Amino acid sequence: MNLVMIGTGYVGLTTGVGFATLGHQVACVDIDAGKVARLDRGEVPFYEPGLQEALKHVQEKGRILFTSDLKSVIGGAEVVMIAVGTPPKSSGEADLTALFAVADQIGSVLDHEAVIATKSTVPVGTNRIVLARVREAMRAAGREELTSLINIVSIPEFLREGSAFEDFLQPDRLVIGSDDRVAAQITERLHRDIIAPRVMTSLESAELIKYAANAFLATKISFINEIANLADRVGADVRHVAEGLGHDHRIGPHFLKAGVGYGGSCFPKDVSALEQISGAHGYAFKLLSAVIEVNNRQREMFFKRLVEELGGVRGRRVAVWGLAFKAQTDDIRESAGIEIAQRLHATGAELCVYDPQAMNNARAVLSPHVEFAPTAMDAAEGADALVVLTEWPEFREVSFSTLHDRMLEPRIFDGRNHLADLHLENQGFIYRGVGLGSYASA
Repeated sequence: MNLVMIGTGYVGLTTGVGFATLGHQVACVDIDAGKVARLDRGEVPFYEPGLQEALKHVQEKGRILFTSDLKSVIGGAEVVMIAVGTPPKSSGEADLTALFAVADQIGSVLDHEAVIATKSTVPVGTNRIVLARVREAMRAAGREELTSLINIVSIPEFLREGSAFEDFLQPDRLVIGSDDRVAAQITERLHRDIIAPRVMTSLESAELIKYAANAFLATKISFINEIANLADRVGADVRHVAEGLGHDHRIGPHFLKAGVGYGGSCFPKDVSALEQISGAHGYAFKLLSAVIEVNNRQREMFFKRLVEELGGVRGRRVAVWGLAFKAQTDDIRESAGIEIAQRLHATGAELCVYDPQAMNNARAVLSPHVEFAPTAMDAAEGADALVVLTEWPEFREVSFSTLHDRMLEPRIFDGRNHLADLHLENQGFIYRGVGLGSYASA
């Protein structure tokens, strides 16, 4: 099938390359000419394991192209898919400016029957507005007779940064929301080689499923962090509590890792947006308010404990390992590593940071007075404390005896419990995790 993908961010590019890998002909459109040029050269503008190689493969096969000119590629499209960003406004609701601009642009150039598909995460009711805007733009362009042939489907994405390409090819489920049987069938044909359970539903249900999924996962994270805070006070180990919970098949083990809270491009945005959607429809979603409050407080508590135990950080040399919001990505959006690094610098710490992939992105947001180290070990040189905020595997592979000797004080604050099972106390470190009972006896 012929597919036009509008937007080449994490979702758009991964999905476009994924469909090309399945044998479809894909044209990716982006308004950023510089990004288009890089993609033409086979360069993925962000770090995502496996995507670079997959892109080069489909380029060699001639199944994908990149352009800034929608009109030049829309002619043969059977499906026009929208995957532009819907960032949060200051109020927490989704900003649909880019989405609606794309809908207007599609309608201004579309001159044949096609299915409009949205991958962008949008509030309930948005797909109907998108369809109305496409049709209105078509009428304005003198193509009234074609408007009834244009329909829309909602195909929410569930890609995890760090495993997005694998998630596209082997998803847990495929959700297709549409009120039009033919549009749903065309969408199903587009996904015919993907083996996964199908959820065929309405537009509104598909839109809500995406928000509900992320909100539920965020709730699990905030719940286990509350348990972790209690565990610290009573001398329990949250890892064992989580293990005990996770063996219950009704609960499951996933997203029960205590730490400094969730971050990234989806959870904070989508949880806040769902709370706003709820309020806009006259319902106070109190659980979501608590989830957000717990997540914000988690970073505050971690930072406060760090400062208190050091007796203040002004003039102290502090190393930070991990700036990406999670491992296997260079994404720093809503990153605990970035936020805590900024707070450390603002309170007078002499800061040195390291991340395997996110250094360039971090340089754009951290103070020029923050030192960027070439390796994890270099970052810890002469440090009064080491703060671990991303679960990169290489952080477990360093020589801890060497690390001990190179730090001024062998003190580690682990915001992810990433090193908790290495028994670093036996190697002379003062080790503090989250929910390990550390503060009950400290």
